[in-house]
Amino acid sequence: MSLRPVDGEPGEVLAELRDWWQAPDGPLVVRTSGSTGTARNVALSHAALLASATASQRRLGGPAAWVLALPVTFVAGLQVLVRSLLAGTSPMLLGDHDGDWQSALAAAERSAGDAGVHRRCTALVPTQLHRLAREHRLGEIADLDAVLVGGAGVDAELLADARAAGVRVVTTYGMTETCGGCVYDGEPLDGVAVRVTGDGRVHLAGPCLFDGYPDEPAATAEALVDGWLRTQDLGHIDDDGRLHVLGRVDDVVVSGGVNVALPAVERALRSHPRVADVAAAGVADAEWGTRVVVVVQPDGPAPTLDELRDHVAASLPRTWAPRGLTLVDQLPLLSNGKPDRVAAVRLARAC
Repeated sequence: MSLRPVDGEPGEVLAELRDWWQAPDGPLVVRTSGSTGTARNVALSHAALLASATASQRRLGGPAAWVLALPVTFVAGLQVLVRSLLAGTSPMLLGDHDGDWQSALAAAERSAGDAGVHRRCTALVPTQLHRLAREHRLGEIADLDAVLVGGAGVDAELLADARAAGVRVVTTYGMTETCGGCVYDGEPLDGVAVRVTGDGRVHLAGPCLFDGYPDEPAATAEALVDGWLRTQDLGHIDDDGRLHVLGRVDDVVVSGGVNVALPAVERALRSHPRVADVAAAGVADAEWGTRVVVVVQPDGPAPTLDELRDHVAASLPRTWAPRGLTLVDQLPLLSNGKPDRVAAVRLARAC
């Protein structure tokens, strides 16, 4: 087990984290997921983690007992442990209950009662929420006081379905470098500042920022500029001051001279009745420059490429419709449940 980088089983990490929390001997190190190809070690100080957990607890209405449904080696799962330490509760591991939410929630209720708190929460990635919806199991998490969902964009239809089922979804935006989610439902947590520069790139500032990438001073200097984290995400701030994240800088490809936003293509296709999940990628092409290819996990009989093209064109420009299709039994995922885009690109290139 280790905190530099964080590694080990949840119980082992919690024990190490508890000792470090009382007497921190420098920052702990968390490895990014590498969902876009490059995983990095990120140094997070006690002060940054405390600021993040405190602001999250305040936004959610107070301390809570947490159900852990994510790996603790990544920041989202680690923050469940940190918030539990702050609240004085014991995190309940969903895996210890064989994925049975009812059993895990009962255990969380007991943990909450022992600590004198009255709330129960969890954190998920969109893939987990999507699977619960597909399996008609959203009601199993409807009793939670908050379900944080982050790590990737969440489809509006999925959000609507979850909320219609009574699930108190809170969408989060952030990254390992910000100790996890620092913007909830488009609004920055207390102490967090957000700006979008002229090129559309999202910048973040506040006490939750990381110390840097250990042994990568050049990358640290590129990311941290004058107290601001220069993210790899594009977005805009609406008239109400809410941040809307449009996708990563490299999520926009040029196909036939047209800018195509791959996340928008994915969102459109997830509403197709025979698409369980999908990842879109840009593949080099002599005719188009970049050809949009989708990797699809079917739900029932596999849809054809023409059907998918027509479905995309119903809500987006026809020029955004995919020109290639790869069918898979299971969309490649990382250990934290996020889509493995590098693996998806490899599958798309084989098309």
